[in-house]
Amino acid sequence: MEHILSILIFFPLLAGILGFVVDKEVAKAYGISVAAVEFLLSLWLWASFDTNYAGMQFNEFAPIISQFGISYNLGVDGISLFIVLMSTLITLLGIILLDEDKIANMKNMIISLLFLEMTMVGVFLSLDAIIFYLFWELSLVPMLYIIGAWGGPTRVYAAVKFFLYTFAGSLVMLVGLLAIAYLYHLEAGVWTFNLLDWYQLDLSVGLQFWLFLALFAGFAIKVPMFPFHTWLPHAHGQAPTIGSVILAAVLLKMGTYGFVRFSLPLFPDASVEMIPFIVVLSIIMVIYTAMVAFAQKDMKQVIAYSSVSHMGIIMIGVFAMNAEGLGGSIFLMLSHGIVSGALFMLVGVIYERTGTKTMSEFGGLASIMPVYATVFGIMLMASVGLPLTIGFVGEFLVLLGFYEVSPIATILAGTTIIIGSVYMLSLFKKSFFGPVTNEKNRGLKDLNVRELTALLPLVAIVVWLGVYPKPVLGPIDKSVKQLLVNMEYKARTQKAKDTIISMQLAKEEK
Repeated sequence: MEHILSILIFFPLLAGILGFVVDKEVAKAYGISVAAVEFLLSLWLWASFDTNYAGMQFNEFAPIISQFGISYNLGVDGISLFIVLMSTLITLLGIILLDEDKIANMKNMIISLLFLEMTMVGVFLSLDAIIFYLFWELSLVPMLYIIGAWGGPTRVYAAVKFFLYTFAGSLVMLVGLLAIAYLYHLEAGVWTFNLLDWYQLDLSVGLQFWLFLALFAGFAIKVPMFPFHTWLPHAHGQAPTIGSVILAAVLLKMGTYGFVRFSLPLFPDASVEMIPFIVVLSIIMVIYTAMVAFAQKDMKQVIAYSSVSHMGIIMIGVFAMNAEGLGGSIFLMLSHGIVSGALFMLVGVIYERTGTKTMSEFGGLASIMPVYATVFGIMLMASVGLPLTIGFVGEFLVLLGFYEVSPIATILAGTTIIIGSVYMLSLFKKSFFGPVTNEKNRGLKDLNVRELTALLPLVAIVVWLGVYPKPVLGPIDKSVKQLLVNMEYKARTQKAKDTIISMQLAKEEK
């Protein structure tokens, strides 16, 4: 199929615009239909993807403003392919989970989600920095509306804080992107925002450092890294279930994806120099937010802080500078998206039934809702990295890869498995076992068909990719090794070349 990437981006946009004339009574069915077609298109992309080729595929290019080198430039490789797949899957399942009796103005919600899906897919497929930035910024608008219109009592404060934090960081990032284009113009005599052209740019270590910091502002806030993480618990706490699901599963991955797609290949020397700084912040994220999660009384806040802790592990893998760590971090992006999305869905299920997320209001739920307890338990085990679940594969590869860089830092980061097990198992014990502590809960109904339809595919993926991750790890590994080869070739200092410790293997593969 020609122009498959453009279709993936603009089909939800067109459907969202047509959604304005769709009758509100069939809005959810319309949203499910559109999201299902989008997901099938992403599956077709995967089926047509050449897993033996490490570079960009399905490229589309058309000049927009030739004078300044701005173009409509798209492509997909093993790094971005599965993040696109996850984005379309989570959007589909999130729409299925929506309860028409609980969501006021379902039609506007569906339109917002379709616009949001367009921006998410656009971010992961763009190879022009300006187009990437436009999709990056546009993603704020529907999420701002989703939190502000359907959130909790302090939703406006949470929405504005989310917007201001991420928008401020994005402005600094834009300055960095414009500076890179200007430097390319000085070196090559032409303007371009083509990311693949930028990869050939020869920058001094000093320039790399300052440009790294400029892009760091946008990516780190989106992740969010410590100490820029304070917007996330507010956003999760006030967002409706679908908002929390997409925020945790997809939007946070834009930050880590930005580091992989921009920071590492553009600034290899600066990236190596910044490893100690990034690792310190990441370990603080892992340990501090895990301990804060343990202190929470609200089930949703436990998962929100747990999400920040796991993003710290992903960041450590990104800056491991070897195939195991970097490939593991990309797999962990998918793992975290699937598992955290499912956990937020599960919290939303119990909140819709009881009107509360406070753990003290529960107890003995396993005897009342056994299917719900089983699904929650599977996702909880995946979250703490139980072997044979999707959560184990990514965390193991990240820690294995970073052990070659710093055994001590790896041991500290590995405490997330222990601390995570403590607070997640504590949550499970308080909420699901023991006697029924609230008599009002005795009449709660177990998962219905709508909820099982949304959750069971995620359970299947958690087990499938936990047992047999090769279909995903294979394409990721090839693109990661090619990225590392390019980084070593471009690096100016011997320290950077030596630090990218998987290079010999990557060269042999090449």
